[in-house]
Formats: sequence, structure tokens, C-alpha cells
Amino acid sequence: MLWVAIFAVAAGSFAVKAAGPALLGDRELPGWSLGVIAMLAPALLAALVVVEVLGRRWADLDWTVPVALVAVVVARLVKVPLLLAVLIGVLTAAGLRALTG
Repeated sequence: MLWVAIFAVAAGSFAVKAAGPALLGDRELPGWSLGVIAMLAPALLAALVVVEVLGRRWADLDWTVPVALVAVVVARLVKVPLLLAVLIGVLTAAGLRALTG
């Protein structure tokens, strides 16, 4: 019975997601919606970073993570390549954790 429910929910989800493009696919989006859609990805990324840094319910803050993020931002501001800047951030967090135990 559980698998029947799982397949029913999956089929319903697929039908709802397919209905939009199938019924409205030939229409143009309003101009105001393009700005909203363009801002969804940066807003989602910012939210994910905040939750990852501050932890669930903003109670699990590991102080080495914001310091490492600052190190990455400073490295990027002085035009360090992205991969090297991320490595600097990782090494900063690891070094601080090793020093503080």
C-alpha cells in the first residue's frame, strides 16, 4: 500500500509540473516577472549560505566559518582565482580549528 501511495504522489507531482508548460508554454511572461525570476537564484544562494553558516535555527554558529568566509572575500577582492580563494578559506578554517582544538 505504501508503494501505491508513493507512485500516486509521484504521478500527481509529474502531472502538475507538466501541466504548466503544456497549457501555457506558448505564452510570453510579463515583463515584471522576468526581474523576479532573475533574483530567485541569488536569494536562494544567500539563504543557503546563511543557513549553512549559522546552522539550524541559527543556534550552531561555528565562529571559524565566518572567519574563513572573510578570508575568501578578501582573497577574491585582491583578484585571487576562485579555486585558490576557496582553498584559502578551507585552510583558514582548518587552521583555526586546529589551533583552538
